[in-house]
Parts: sequence; structure tokens; C-alpha cells
Amino acid sequence: MMLKAKERGDAPQLARYLLDQRDNDHVELHEVRGFVSDDLAAAFGEAHAIAQGTRCENYMFAMSFNPPENENVSIEAFEKAIDQVEEKLGLKGQPRAVVFHEKDGRRHAHAVWSRIDAERMRSINMNHYRAKLRDVSRELFLEHGWNMPRGLEDQRLRDPLSFTRAEWQQAKRIGVDPKELKAVFKKAWESSDNRAAFEQALKERGFVLAQGDRRAFVAVDYRGEVYGIGRKAGVRAKEVNAKLGDPSELPSVDTVKAEIAARMTGKIREFIEQAERDAKRRSAYIDFRKAEVVGRHQEERRQLTEIQEKRWQAETLARAARLPKGMSGIWHRLTGRYAKIKAQNEAEAMDSLRRDRAEKDNMIFRQLEERQRLQQEIKTQREAAQQELLQLRQDVAEYLTLDNHSPDHDQSHKPEHDHDGDHDGPRPPRPRRRRGFEP
Repeated sequence: MMLKAKERGDAPQLARYLLDQRDNDHVELHEVRGFVSDDLAAAFGEAHAIAQGTRCENYMFAMSFNPPENENVSIEAFEKAIDQVEEKLGLKGQPRAVVFHEKDGRRHAHAVWSRIDAERMRSINMNHYRAKLRDVSRELFLEHGWNMPRGLEDQRLRDPLSFTRAEWQQAKRIGVDPKELKAVFKKAWESSDNRAAFEQALKERGFVLAQGDRRAFVAVDYRGEVYGIGRKAGVRAKEVNAKLGDPSELPSVDTVKAEIAARMTGKIREFIEQAERDAKRRSAYIDFRKAEVVGRHQEERRQLTEIQEKRWQAETLARAARLPKGMSGIWHRLTGRYAKIKAQNEAEAMDSLRRDRAEKDNMIFRQLEERQRLQQEIKTQREAAQQELLQLRQDVAEYLTLDNHSPDHDQSHKPEHDHDGDHDGPRPPRPRRRRGFEP
């Protein structure tokens, strides 16, 4: 289970994020413990109010618990992992909240603790929490028999195609997966030995090398999006400068944008617009199917919750009816029978809780399986759309090359005597004919 954590403040924003339904298929407030209020926003407000009595600004410790893809993890397993982290980091007994999120067929949990020790009015020190969480994460992978990621085995083996939020937003604007973009730049970089080769490799993929701000090397695509070479290729600025030389020898971003805009023919624009319209139609169909599945799953969960609540109330009343009242109750206490009935009720209540959780887990696992099948279809369609857009970039590069080397363009500069034959130099002059004389 991958564990990510951060010390932070701004409790209202965190509460809004955790309860935000827009980016998730399902959101469930699972637990609010140690706060006066059961409402998440109000509970976090309490943490903020208590923190005002200290100098601590990052008074909350927020974590996400992400199991491997396609692994079904029960509520009990999530709770156990959260308890392990709580013990490891010295947060035992601190007020906390747990929220479950489901998105794209995957389920993960968020846990948030207050870092303020209310009795001593001091913040709990979170020294070396990243190293401690790595240890817990490894333990969880080993305990559940999951394949451990290489990046968790060795910190130097992290995914080189990881991306920032800004890169993700840029990729969303142009409709291409950010990891695939990085892979394109990385492949172009590794396959070239010098600037000319790298420039050609980029051009074949629909990018033009240019000089950016502060004498940096950047690439510009047909839509005018600008990409930093070092960040996208995953190399340092020193390596970029060593291979590509002086960026001042290249045209500026504005110049490249102007040249691209001038050379974009109407036909290419038509191809681009058609591809984007097709991508939007596919996206609308995907959104419709996803909304239908998510809505049906939400209704199934609502019905199960209603059934379980009614059954729990009926069983609670039945257990309460076993406990004798009045003089009979006093006699049962004296004889010890009251304690036996109470212990029996508590055991049955725990069994009922486990039964309800198992029912809920089974339903969620079934829904996740259906959602994962749909997500695989979505992934396939998106990959096809991304490949089409990447192919369009290459088509654009080819059209621009053809525009530079079109027959009309070449012939307008070619001497008339070069139209026939395969001569490298000028043709010898023909002998002049005399009238009435046949050779």
C-alpha cells in the first residue's frame, strides 16, 4: 500500500477536498473520532481553533492510503493500516477522520489527524515521517503478498516519468497523457547525439526547437504550447547545454509560433479540428457510460445502507429486550445473569457489525470489478485518441516539410534545362541547324 503524507493547515479547504464528489465516483465519510462534532468541516474547525492557542501553522497531518491496482482491500485492512501508521508516528489517541474515495475503479483512503496535543497545547513532532512511512508501506506489501514497486524497494528506482500538477494541466489542455509526452521527449533525447539530430527527432514528432526565456531550450508544438526540454526529457540543464550548445542560435518562441501559424494550411487546420471533434464525442460517450454506472452503484449502496440500518435497529431492540428491568434486573445482577446477557449482546453486536461490513465489502468489490472493466474500455479509447493526436503531430510535421519542398516551390527555382535528363551540370549547347539542310 503506497502511503503519501503531508503536514498542513487550511482545515476548511482540506474538508472541502475530502468531501468533493466531482472528481470521485464515490465519497464516504467513514470515521470522525476524538472531535466534538461528527461533521467533518466542523471537526476540522475544532482542530483549527485549538491550534490557535499554539504557534503551529501546519496543525494537521493528512495521509492517503493507496492499495495496488485491482487489489480488493477490506475496510478492516484499511483500518489496520491506519492504526499501524498512527502507532509508528506517535499519533495514537489523537483526533482523526477517515474518508474513502473511489475513482476509475480504484479505492483508497484518506486519514487526517490533529497534530495538537490538547492537554499540553503543543504540536506533536513529525520528525523523519517519510522514512517511517516507507517502513510501514513495505510491511503492508509483504503482509498482503503484493508485488512491491521498484521505487519502494530502492529510492533510486522511482518512475522517471513522474509529472507535476502544472505538467498535468498542460497535458489536459492538449489532450495527451503527460507520461506519454515525457516518453516522447525522452526517446528523442536518447536517440540523438547532437542538436541537429535532436532537432530532427523533435520535428518528426511535431515539435520545433526554440530559445525560451533565460536562454533555455524549449520545444513548441503546432498549438503554440511550450515545453521545457530538460524537464520533459528528464535531464539536467548542464546536460542540455552540453548537447545542444548555445540557445541564442535558435529562433525565439514568438518567432517559431509565428512561423508555424503562417505555414499551417487550411487543410491541416481542418484535420486538427476534425480530430478534436472526434475526441470530444468519444469523451462525451465515455462520460455518459461512467455516469450511468456510478449512479447505479450509488443507488445500490444507498439501498444496502437503508436495509442494514433498519436491521441494526431491530436487532438492537431485540438485544435490549433481553435485559431484565426493575426488581428482576436487580436479582439478575446479584446472580450474575445480567453480566452474561450483556456479554452475549456485545458479542452479537460485534458479529452483526462484522456481517454488515462483509456485506458492504462484497458489494463494493463487485462494483469495483465492474467499474474496472469499464475503466479498461475507457483507457483503451483514450489511448487510441492519444495515439491519433500524436500521429496528427507527425502529420503536421510532414505537411510543413512538404510545404517547404513542394513541386511548385522547387520548380520555380530550377533552370529550364534541368527538366529533362539526369545531368549534374549544364547541358552542352545544341548545334545550330541550317535551313534546307537535313542532318
